[in-house]
Amino acid sequence: MKTALLILATAALMTIPAMAQTTAPATTTTPAATAPASKPTIQQRKRNQQARIAQGVKSGQLTAGETAKLEKQESAVNKEERAMKQENNGKLTAQDRKTINQQQNQMSRRIYRDKHNNKTQAGVTPDTPKK
Repeated sequence: MKTALLILATAALMTIPAMAQTTAPATTTTPAATAPASKPTIQQRKRNQQARIAQGVKSGQLTAGETAKLEKQESAVNKEERAMKQENNGKLTAQDRKTINQQQNQMSRRIYRDKHNNKTQAGVTPDTPKK
């Protein structure tokens, strides 16, 4: 139980820097400016995936080992993104964004697979599947 709480706390702390990097809302009121973006940003996907991991820990769908491995992989993607930005004066090139997007797609699949592999935390009853 302490391990699960520690992992959940770590996941929560990792989302704080991402939240601090939000951009200011658009000031125009044209329909294009108020319409939601068709693709979430890299930062939004990071937040979404951290939330999915945290939900998996809370529900018991992710074991401590699965969570640690997912967090380590997520950290590696974040580290690579920082290195890419450092190479280009704080900006990501189109190719860098494509690479990060592919890595985030892989992370998303790993999260899904780990949450649905019938391994659960000891002492936690996972949510019942929805029909």
